[in-house]
Amino acid sequence: MNIVRDQSAADFDRARNKQVINEWLSAVSRRENELVPLQEITRRVRPEGESYRGMQEVPINQIVGSMDRWRDFDRAFLPRDRHTKSRWRRIDEAYYEDIRLPPIQLYKVGDIYFVKDGNHRVSVARERGVEFIDAEVIEAHVRVPLSPEMSTQELLMQAEYAEFLRRTDLDVLQPDHDIRPTQLGRYDVIWGHILGHQEWLSYIWQRPATIHEVVNDWYEFNYMSIVQVVRDRHVLDQFPRLTEADIYLWVMRNRRMLEDETGADVGPVASAEAYADLMTQPKGVLERISALISGQRGGSRSPDPEEEQDRRHHWFKRWLRPRAK
Repeated sequence: MNIVRDQSAADFDRARNKQVINEWLSAVSRRENELVPLQEITRRVRPEGESYRGMQEVPINQIVGSMDRWRDFDRAFLPRDRHTKSRWRRIDEAYYEDIRLPPIQLYKVGDIYFVKDGNHRVSVARERGVEFIDAEVIEAHVRVPLSPEMSTQELLMQAEYAEFLRRTDLDVLQPDHDIRPTQLGRYDVIWGHILGHQEWLSYIWQRPATIHEVVNDWYEFNYMSIVQVVRDRHVLDQFPRLTEADIYLWVMRNRRMLEDETGADVGPVASAEAYADLMTQPKGVLERISALISGQRGGSRSPDPEEEQDRRHHWFKRWLRPRAK
């Protein structure tokens, strides 16, 4: 027994050392090393149903998160704190003594799993090189794929996209759509636009507009009208990291400003054309510097604050560079 205890102590210390190295490497390479909290997924998407899948052998590398112990382990389920030591070692000792452990409990969303019960068992099994683990599985049904290769940001974006589809049925109504903003929270903004469009259609039709009627009308006459201008005027050439949905959101945010300037209602096409003009109009050096410093509309050409900051930085750096003689 002393040999088993000594060996389990050494196993835990080795796992902790590997976790410290993982943490350092993730900081240097700027890659993620966090477990995904289940609550971050479920607060973004309401599953369209759940199924009890019973007992299964689950690939351990598809377990990417936890319900309530996501702070205690890293993305490889290595222990992050020494307070997990006693529980971790008891599980490890059970392996040495050939004691059969009860199955863990998992919650499946797409092709990824979250631990409801059994975080330490997953940690020890992964450290021992186990590829499959017995688990009792409940599956939540969503409309989009979620895979263990995705980063946490990508998983959360997919969860928000799944909720957007659940609300709108856009994947059924417009199967060729491609609405992909690049930042979290923006599907909620688009949903707000659709609800506002529903109020407007119900008013002009003098009857309640169904959500399917509204989504189709909004997509064809609002969203795609703006996107077509974006494509025709090659606006995305200025911002290769952004998407048509990002530009759409920028245009919609600035419609009110255009309306204040013109004193008239400005439709989606006119708003998009105004943005395209802003992107393509030539400016002198002094005018550009003034706009960039003051943050006027003529200088804020990007729908994304980080993109805009990078654009300004690179523009000033290029402008200040000495000319070649």
